[in-house]
Amino acid sequence: MAELFMLTTFTPNLAAQIGTETLGQLFTFIVGLIVLTIIFYVAGRVVVGGKKALFSDAFVISLLGTIVMNVCLYFFHPLVGAILSLIVWLLLIKHYYETGWLGAIAVAIMAVIVSMVITILLGILLGISLLFLG
Repeated sequence: MAELFMLTTFTPNLAAQIGTETLGQLFTFIVGLIVLTIIFYVAGRVVVGGKKALFSDAFVISLLGTIVMNVCLYFFHPLVGAILSLIVWLLLIKHYYETGWLGAIAVAIMAVIVSMVITILLGILLGISLLFLG
């Protein structure tokens, strides 16, 4: 019981010290990383197969790609940053999924398709649930 009390008194202090904006950004980053990992995992399994496309590889691709993309977009002109990010994403896919350039491009295209399908499905599910709530 004492641990629960300490946790409830510590959490608001932590939020105040770090700032709610920073916690929100961290939460958004973690959720985005999880979703992106799932997308790359599914796309990799479809394109290169199950033996090359591991969940851990998808996680590393997502993590490193996201970090490099943010750095590129921060330090370079948006167009240059986007092109550099795309090249890095393809290099990461090529390396971790042990495929060639065409395979990496195919995984990237499949990842876009998978993300669009997930977005549409979530939109339909949330739209239907909001219909019943409203």
